[in-house]
Amino acid sequence: MSQDLTPACPPDVLARLGQVIASRRGADPSESYTAKLFHKGLDSILKKIGEEATETVMAAKDGDRQKLVYEVADLWFHSMVALAHFDLSPADVLAELARREGLSGLAEFAARGQAQAPADSGPSA
Repeated sequence: MSQDLTPACPPDVLARLGQVIASRRGADPSESYTAKLFHKGLDSILKKIGEEATETVMAAKDGDRQKLVYEVADLWFHSMVALAHFDLSPADVLAELARREGLSGLAEFAARGQAQAPADSGPSA
C-alpha cells in the first residue's frame, strides 16, 4: 500500500478502540453514537454492519483505494460494536486469526468437517 494511505499506527489501536466501544454500552445514547447503537439493539448494529459491508464492496469495485480504507474502517468499527454486544473483544478475533496462521484454508475446512472450501476461503491461505 502506498505511504500516503499508511500513517503510523500504534499496535494497540484495536484494543484501545475496543475498550472505548465497550465503555459506551451503558453510556447515555444522546451523548454517544456508539451508545445509541447499543441502545437500539442488535438488529440496528447488524443493519449498520450490512450497510458498511455493502459500501466496502462498492468502494473495492470502484477501485478507490482511499474510499476502500475508509469503508473498511467503518466496517471494522461496527463489527467491533457487535463483538462488544456479545462481550467479545478484538483480542478474541486476533486470537482466532493467530490460530489460523499458517493453516491451509483447505485444511481448516476439512477440520470443520466441510466437504470442500467455498470459492474464497477467507483469511486462511
